[in-house]
Amino acid sequence: MDQLYDVIIIGSGPAGLTAAIYAQRARLKTLIIEKEYASGGQIINTYEVDNYPGLQGINGYDMGVKFKEHADQLEAEFKTVEVLDIDTSSDVKVVKTTEGDIHTKSIIIATGARYRKLGIPGEEEFGGRGVSYCATCDGAFFRDRTTVVVGGGDVAVEDAIFLARMSKKVYLIHRRDELRAQKILQEKLFETENIECIWNSTVTEIHGDQQVTDIIVKSTVDGSTRKLDVDGVFIAVGVIPNSEVIPDTIKKTESKYIIANEDCKTNIPGVFVAGDVRTKALRQIITAASDGANAVTSAQEYLMFS
Repeated sequence: MDQLYDVIIIGSGPAGLTAAIYAQRARLKTLIIEKEYASGGQIINTYEVDNYPGLQGINGYDMGVKFKEHADQLEAEFKTVEVLDIDTSSDVKVVKTTEGDIHTKSIIIATGARYRKLGIPGEEEFGGRGVSYCATCDGAFFRDRTTVVVGGGDVAVEDAIFLARMSKKVYLIHRRDELRAQKILQEKLFETENIECIWNSTVTEIHGDQQVTDIIVKSTVDGSTRKLDVDGVFIAVGVIPNSEVIPDTIKKTESKYIIANEDCKTNIPGVFVAGDVRTKALRQIITAASDGANAVTSAQEYLMFS
């Protein structure tokens, strides 16, 4: 065994970078593993962040850089490599990577999640320029404008209701003729005057110049299409946790989120989880950062008594 880390943090989004900062301050021998060349996770693709205290209006890339710089100033050790598997069968855990095995006393999984996409023309091009996957993050940018929500579950309906408070008009587009959302949410949606539901329809194209200007809506009944002028497109068709490489010995939900409470402890002693990949009600930058701090606190406690 070449060297043994106190903690390995897998992922360097807001949760992983916050964990790195807290671990360095705790003087733990720490390694952060990130498969991408740029740290920051999903936020680096966010045009503007307006709900993180003290940094309102910062763009996502710059915010990711600030988080990384803070960890760098504390001399955190980073390694750009892909994780293939994790062995938690003994007190010394093994993180198996494309460049070999790395040994550690504890692990913090901070691999995040990714939004399920529609896969249509214009979706990638206008990401952060009118296309969003988070109404609570970006809704304020569309005050007194026209927005559309795509989806039919709880999140889509909640997003439409939330956007209706600030947008002059909200369309909710669903591919079926009834919603999957809870009835109480549907009742609230239907009684909100500036929300219009477009049933049996899908969005097939997103158009714009510098920003989104319109979408193409296609009927699932007769195949007819029409153009709809909108300023913002909020896609709420699901979130996929990045937990594919996490072994099933670490308990997950049916949706593959890793199960843990606010202390970030998984069912395996010495293995912790932070950020969007954890079971939680609110997935935001601030809650990811909070998880990072809590995970290190729990890891310290584990290392002290193990």
